[in-house]
Amino acid sequence: MLVIENLNYTSPATIIFQRFSVIFTDILFIYAVRECCKCVNGKRAAKDILEKPTFVLAVLLLWNFGLLIVDHIHFQYNGFLFGLMLLSVARLCQKRYLEGAFLFAVLLHFKHIYIYVAPAYGIYLLRSYCFTANNADGSLKWRSFSFLHVTLLGLIVCLVSALSLGPFIVLGQLPQVISRLFPFKRGLCHAYWAPNFWALYNAVDKALTILGLKCNFLDPTKISKASMTGGLVQEFQHTVLPSVTPLATLICTFMSILPSVFCLWFKPQGPRGFLQCLVLCALSSFMFGWHVHEKAILLAILPLSLLSVQRARDAGIYLILTTTGHFSLFPLLFTLPELPIKILLMLLFTVYSFSSLKSLFRRERPLLNWLETIYLAQLVPLEIFCEIIFPLTPWKQHFPFIPLLLTSVYCALGITYAWLKLYISVLTERVSVRQKAE
Repeated sequence: MLVIENLNYTSPATIIFQRFSVIFTDILFIYAVRECCKCVNGKRAAKDILEKPTFVLAVLLLWNFGLLIVDHIHFQYNGFLFGLMLLSVARLCQKRYLEGAFLFAVLLHFKHIYIYVAPAYGIYLLRSYCFTANNADGSLKWRSFSFLHVTLLGLIVCLVSALSLGPFIVLGQLPQVISRLFPFKRGLCHAYWAPNFWALYNAVDKALTILGLKCNFLDPTKISKASMTGGLVQEFQHTVLPSVTPLATLICTFMSILPSVFCLWFKPQGPRGFLQCLVLCALSSFMFGWHVHEKAILLAILPLSLLSVQRARDAGIYLILTTTGHFSLFPLLFTLPELPIKILLMLLFTVYSFSSLKSLFRRERPLLNWLETIYLAQLVPLEIFCEIIFPLTPWKQHFPFIPLLLTSVYCALGITYAWLKLYISVLTERVSVRQKAE
């Protein structure tokens, strides 16, 4: 089944094992979606089951386009991991705090990328579980701090960590594990730039470099060719703008997460506030993290689905984020036979998302304004250019990275806009005394 000497080895048995193992582990994801649907506020009752928030949420999660192509075509086990995350979210919404903490601890040891949303979990558990009461005005009652609850949470974290890392510590392999979890030598961006702030930063640096060469401000002999666009996973230096270090990305990520954490502590809104903080932590780490993969956008899209069926403003942000985020995954499927598959799947999911959420909030203002609609509509000509027109031009031989660059930069604009719009919504939202007290 496996021949380690041949990197191009394949066999029907291997493919069958991979496909069915992904399908089998998705059982956990399906169960987690079911539990999340129980947590949805049922105020928007509808006679037609197709218009119920719980049904819409189930479809948005179970048939999520990004998760479908990443797991079942590109092949990974993200459904299983997101199942653990959504199940932990459901348990916290159900006030089963210890179960939620245990599930998240297990998830964190399965894949360390979830450490980016750990601040949301930590602050929410501290605010809602370790402190057991609030004052009448909703402020924290400091005397209600429970050492027992803190001890229980600490035991859960220590137990899971001991079972996961214990064997490596005993064998003296923990430094090896850490070095592989945080491979800073891979460079700021992946071979295909994730559509985040650093993609825009790289694009500006490239534009300034070209301008500098045209105006004879830069020496061509001192500029490395295709250092950022050569399709290699490696470290590189910017030409005009200051080069970015891992420490700089860590500081940017920390500073961008901080306001959402403060809101969760000082403007508590229960599970809704926790979900907002979780999404903002995920988006902030995606925007400013080191060597971010494009697939990491799903870490924000899936939990935002829970908010999208409860409030029109969140639904509009969800439509922008999910459309641009999913479109940015198109380069993962780059062969010709996969082209109609990814376009059809994307269209089906996008049309359902827009129609179902529009129907859910039909009595409220439009989910998108005219500028947002125009931006999303431009994804169609962008795809036509990248997949049909560009391969027929002479540029394909000399500038093969152009379609990836255009896709990354254009989607980065939409994702940055959605991130800022959600942040502004959270920071400016007024919380009543009653909500704080509850």
